[in-house]
Amino acid sequence: MKKDETPNKARHQDIETRFESFLWRSRLLVMLAVVPSLLGAVILFLIGTIDIIKVFLDAFAYYFSSGAGDIHDTVVPNIILAVDIYLIAIVLLIFGSGVYRLFVSPIDQAEASEPSHPFNVQSFDQLKDKIARVVILAVIIEFFRAVVDIRFQTPLDAIYLALSVLVLAGGLYLMSHAQRKDSGH
Repeated sequence: MKKDETPNKARHQDIETRFESFLWRSRLLVMLAVVPSLLGAVILFLIGTIDIIKVFLDAFAYYFSSGAGDIHDTVVPNIILAVDIYLIAIVLLIFGSGVYRLFVSPIDQAEASEPSHPFNVQSFDQLKDKIARVVILAVIIEFFRAVVDIRFQTPLDAIYLALSVLVLAGGLYLMSHAQRKDSGH
């Protein structure tokens, strides 16, 4: 009877080892999220840069030739939009590198840099926190882009704007306070 148990036990261990090996290799599935997020970041960086170049060309044409129409109403919103695009690209970059680091392998260059570098994430919660901070900044930039286009109808509109700015400032303060607390300063 002991002869039969040994082959079954070895067979069971072999199946278990193969399955665990398969589970370990399955972590590479996250590359299906990492590569597209990095490609998306590259595309967004290019779009933001092209938008800034367009603003520069419009400003150049307005001031040094007679080509462009009045640019004063569009320059600031277009630059704010480009910054917003850059921030979304940064979110994708942090996400892609963070997921890679957590599930596939540490990034040697990031490991050699300071621990607070955005690519140095030690946990999924820390990755979510870093992404949330950049997303909050993107939302704030989007808010300011909307504020640029506001035309006040009543004095109450100005009060609403002031309250919105106050809430944003309070949120930024709390966010920076939480970051200092997390980093031990």
